[in-house]
Amino acid sequence: MDHKDWARMEEADWHFRRVVRRFVKERDKIAIEGVSLPGMLILNAILRDGEQRLGDLAEQLDFTSGAVTAICDKLEKLGYAIRRRSEADRRSVSLHITEEGRRMVESNWAAGTYMIGAIFGEFTTDELEIQISLFRRLHDRLEGFAEGVLSQTKSLDDSATAAVTPAKTGLQRTNRFISY
Repeated sequence: MDHKDWARMEEADWHFRRVVRRFVKERDKIAIEGVSLPGMLILNAILRDGEQRLGDLAEQLDFTSGAVTAICDKLEKLGYAIRRRSEADRRSVSLHITEEGRRMVESNWAAGTYMIGAIFGEFTTDELEIQISLFRRLHDRLEGFAEGVLSQTKSLDDSATAAVTPAKTGLQRTNRFISY
């Protein structure tokens, strides 16, 4: 890997983190009739697919179980959803959308279509296919990411440390884009 490759990877990292931070910042500003964007995603999933177990919602939407629980608390408090225990398995809890929740999602449907269109609407079909492929690859590369980073911080003997320094690998930090 040459210096040019390292600089481009560093720049890609900076842009990636910048996009994530910007999206989270903008997403957190969204509340429709008291419901956050993640809450709207949950209500939309239930409206589309019917009553769902909380664990399934967490898996489908890539939320933690704790986040789903907190969102469901709010949705119930607002009268947009109801939790129900399964008759077959009392440990299993499903979320059902109320008529008020259905009305709210349907009356704000344009907001959801706007969000996707605002972010991805200007891209061609080919560009979207490339993005989807790259997003999948990035997602897969994040498996074990934290463990890998942390393994680099463990105490290593001097010879092992010297073997992995940027100078030894020919990589030089530009520090142009690094900011964690």
